[in-house]
Amino acid sequence: MISQGQNSDVEGELEPGEIHNVLRNDRRRRAIQHLRTVEEPISVDDLAEHIASVETDESPPPRDVRKSVYVSLHQTHLPKLDELDIVDYDQRDQMLELRDRAEEVEVYMEVAPEENISWSTYYLGVSALGVVTLLAVEFDFAFVSSFGTGFWSWYFLSLFTLSAVYHAYAERKHRLFWP
Repeated sequence: MISQGQNSDVEGELEPGEIHNVLRNDRRRRAIQHLRTVEEPISVDDLAEHIASVETDESPPPRDVRKSVYVSLHQTHLPKLDELDIVDYDQRDQMLELRDRAEEVEVYMEVAPEENISWSTYYLGVSALGVVTLLAVEFDFAFVSSFGTGFWSWYFLSLFTLSAVYHAYAERKHRLFWP
């Protein structure tokens, strides 16, 4: 660890309300996501630069945005994460790293993807498309029925299987701590 944070003796699990409070803020969530990808302590400057780049979609990000991110991290977000023992934040050296307790927020970060549609919505869409396609075959609808029920059944079974394999891979890749 970098330092003996002010709450290094905190025991027990985080309350669901505390986890929700941490993850409802984009900058705190992005800080945790970035820290899980680095193996050594990083500076607040580097973290602020990364988050500002993500927020603006520019590399390097504009100076005013980087400064705004830095100030909010330094004054608000990192002390909060340090207080909850999610990160180890040395304010004097401006360095930080994840603590083991960050694992407690992992499940919640996986359930609420920041971008794209959820996996449940994706699977529902594929199912609905499969049902509509099979009904079109059954009612002899133009081009679709020329392939037959067997083809479409195998097609959607394959699509589900490949989707499930990719889903499992993507979930494992985005976990904070691999098993």
